[in-house]
Amino acid sequence: MADPRDQEESSETTADSAEDSNYDPQFEPIVTLPEQDVKTLEEDEEEIFKMRAKLYRFASENDPPEWKERGTGDVKLLKHKDKGTIRLLMRRDRTLKLCANHQVVPIMELKPNAGSDRAWVWNTLADYADEAPKPELLAIRFLNAENAQKFKMKFDECKAEVKKNLEGSGNADSANKVAEKLEELSVKDKKTSKDKQEVEKETEKKVEKEKKVEKEKKENETKEVKAEEKIEI
Repeated sequence: MADPRDQEESSETTADSAEDSNYDPQFEPIVTLPEQDVKTLEEDEEEIFKMRAKLYRFASENDPPEWKERGTGDVKLLKHKDKGTIRLLMRRDRTLKLCANHQVVPIMELKPNAGSDRAWVWNTLADYADEAPKPELLAIRFLNAENAQKFKMKFDECKAEVKKNLEGSGNADSANKVAEKLEELSVKDKKTSKDKQEVEKETEKKVEKEKKVEKEKKENETKEVKAEEKIEI
């Protein structure tokens, strides 16, 4: 016959084991950090367009000048709720680093890039992607022609709205000055492109001339060899 005291001790051991397995310690943090609100600087703006694309900038400082990829991500058109201004903003995927950040102005014109139906090129007088404002020649490419057209339609609508706001506020003169600056940039970029084409043409001419000289040299050597063979005969 089992001892009642042994059964009681066994029950207590089982209960202690169950209590240990359910034990969930909670430690209060030594330092309590307050929650921080991360600002995107887009809080006062309304998103009126968003689409995924790839952005490029024309690196005129390189020798020779060339298009450089700037990032892939969502391009946005944001309208300020109070001022009515509209800016183009684009951040890189994952890092969210800015690759385009500038105001949309009426003089800006989207032009096809090298005849592509899904890419556009335009000038901006002051892009703030690198914090310090600087003029840029930018190109943007979309997944397909349909997306590219949607972007252009919304971009043109924004230009018209900005122009209307400027005229209503009496800032048309400022808009005209911006237009003149952008036109100067456009002429400068065209000149850079033209100079590049001329250099390429001169290089091609030089290569052709060298090939021609080399060909004539080989032909003369062949003639001399044949002449020597005739003399030996």
